[in-house]
Amino acid sequence: MNNILVIDDEAGIRSVLKDVLEDEGYSVFLAEDGYRGLELLNSEPIDVVILDVWLPNMGGIEVLKRIKSEFPDIEVIVISGHANINLAVQAVKMGAFDFLEKPLSLDKIITVTRNALQLEKLKEENRELKNSVFLEDEMIGSHPSIVKIREIIEQSAPTDARILILGENGTGKELVAREIHRKSKRAKGPFVEVNCAAIPENLIESELFGHEKGAFTSAVQRKRGKFELADKGTLFLDEIADMSLSTQAKVLRAIQELKFERIGGEEQISVDVRIIAATNKNIEEEIKERRFREDLYFRLNVIPIVVPPLRERIEDIDELVDYFMRKFKPPAAPQPKKMSKGAMEVLKSYHWPGNIRELKNVIERVNIMSNEEVISASTIERYLGASAKSGKKRWLHSFEGMKLAEARDLFEKEVITDKLLVNDYNLTKTARDLGITTSNLYNKIKKYGIEIKRE
Repeated sequence: MNNILVIDDEAGIRSVLKDVLEDEGYSVFLAEDGYRGLELLNSEPIDVVILDVWLPNMGGIEVLKRIKSEFPDIEVIVISGHANINLAVQAVKMGAFDFLEKPLSLDKIITVTRNALQLEKLKEENRELKNSVFLEDEMIGSHPSIVKIREIIEQSAPTDARILILGENGTGKELVAREIHRKSKRAKGPFVEVNCAAIPENLIESELFGHEKGAFTSAVQRKRGKFELADKGTLFLDEIADMSLSTQAKVLRAIQELKFERIGGEEQISVDVRIIAATNKNIEEEIKERRFREDLYFRLNVIPIVVPPLRERIEDIDELVDYFMRKFKPPAAPQPKKMSKGAMEVLKSYHWPGNIRELKNVIERVNIMSNEEVISASTIERYLGASAKSGKKRWLHSFEGMKLAEARDLFEKEVITDKLLVNDYNLTKTARDLGITTSNLYNKIKKYGIEIKRE
């Protein structure tokens, strides 16, 4: 039941409104002046206020000001027997939902009250939706690399600087982009995402810049592109290194000028957008191989953010598992399921090629498919599949019977081979990741006879 507060110094008006609104199923509270009305607002869960302008002790406009300051989510319907256009405009500018003249039309009161309650319901649903989206977008982890990313976000978000996010698939590049948008001055504007790898080459320009009716065979009507839809907000170009060179040239021009033309059009369209780009590729290598424009890279890479793979922040798995276990708790369960110590050992020894996205999927699968309250190691291994055999204990068996020096050499060879594979055999990046010089890395490659694969 919704609660309506009527603030009016005329007892007859209060009585009539009480009867009419109670007939509609509302619970009605009455106040003869502003002071009493504010007291009720502090003590009762009021949904809508019907407020007279002319009140003793404290004028209605002052009461309206107090309500919108202290209870901004409550809608206020202002009424007056001495209405004038200036007063109505003033009330609406201060946040009143509507302004009604006396003598009141009871049908009008009922309709406006219903509309005010519907607006409040929509606001509440919107808040709940935003909260659920924010929960989905939450960045989890305490690893120094994640702490550093949060610091960069705090520093860069309030600016309009272009940002390039680098990292493997599934590491959370989109989460970083959304967090930047949410903390920016554009937060109330749109966040528009384009997955450049998922759009066919012959459609990408139409997707980005839009097209005019008749521009090509299937263009049956005008379409606004992502640049235009992102006006006053943020445009997130995900997997930007998958664009063709010709599309990159047009994107570069649009970013430089913040102007473009729809396909088949002649009108110059100006936009105000912030660009955030991301890729899972080694951009420097892409530039070297002439698959990515260097000038576009310099335009995008004002502030670089590198999101580490999960295998480099294993200590965050505890927090991530706890978060996902709560997120995917079965609806009927009073408490989230728990992971056994053995299950956590399996999770922490796994290589996680799919990164956080893979971990999320595994935890969701376990919560749906397993009946265990405490998830066992065997269950985790079963749902990870054959790839779980790369776990730490199985891996240690390969060193059985070896002397320390021999085991150390084998370990070093395996680590270098794996890191080379991850970095597409880029020696400079691999050496940097391993914390050694390129010449030292080259000597070890030669020592262990590691094959350098080049496509």
